[in-house]
Amino acid sequence: MNLSKADFERISKLVYRNARPIDFARWKYHFEKGSQMDIVEVLSSYQNEDGGFGHALEADSWNPNSTPIQTTTAIEKLCEIKFSDKHHLIVQGILNYLDSGAEFAERRWNNTVASNNDYPHAPWWHTDSSSTSRSEYNPTATIVGFILEFAERDSGLYKLGMGVAEELIELFLHNSKLEMHPLKCLVAMINSIEKANLQDHFMFTRVQEDVNEQITQLIQRDSQDWHGYSCRPSTFIKSPDSSLYEENKALVTEELDYLLTTRNADGVWDLTWKWNAFDKEFAISEYWWTTELIIGNMLFLRAFNRL
Repeated sequence: MNLSKADFERISKLVYRNARPIDFARWKYHFEKGSQMDIVEVLSSYQNEDGGFGHALEADSWNPNSTPIQTTTAIEKLCEIKFSDKHHLIVQGILNYLDSGAEFAERRWNNTVASNNDYPHAPWWHTDSSSTSRSEYNPTATIVGFILEFAERDSGLYKLGMGVAEELIELFLHNSKLEMHPLKCLVAMINSIEKANLQDHFMFTRVQEDVNEQITQLIQRDSQDWHGYSCRPSTFIKSPDSSLYEENKALVTEELDYLLTTRNADGVWDLTWKWNAFDKEFAISEYWWTTELIIGNMLFLRAFNRL
């Protein structure tokens, strides 16, 4: 079962109608031979003078101020397109923000910030939220990975990144029971360590083995549980090149079929969450997130030749 050309065109038209500029640029890049630099240019519009990111780049938080979470979202977008220019202004801005010490306490970047409360947001980005377990990893691990890839190796920021990375790996090896989002951040850090050729500085093989074991435990194996907040195979297995693909091949095939058969009347996928507040603003963010889901699911389908 594959997505038909007619359905692809229908989805494409929906993206053209509803996507915000950053996600439209991502769609064009991935599916229409668009420019990497178009994404970077639009992404820069979310960057503040201090180098951090805000302005609802993370669509569940409408805070215009720079925050670690929204800056991490920018890092993820750059990683998605394999952006590697260490000297580009957008990268240097992020490094300056991280080096400033803003929202950095007890050797971790804060998961939530006080100014979130002043703007429309999902409940998990409120400062009194306890919904994000093991927040020492989220977003710190992703941020640290970015530092190890892009910061100058004789800089204080790089040395800080190395130290925090060592701490997080030690912490994980002592307690590997992570939830989905913290584990995604740890995986991002591990991928960055590998791209930066820093494996020899860490217990890399053991960490990879423990991460894969934890991913295997987290993946929901009953498709009946995939309609809500859950860890599907695609959360961590992005292509047949994944080290976890062969042992989960049947489950990946099941998810591919699931994606093709659970599209709504518009031919796309419904969100599995709501804010329970700020209804007008969430109605807008819901459109933004829909395109995010479309891009992620379409990339997954394409990786396994289902388009």
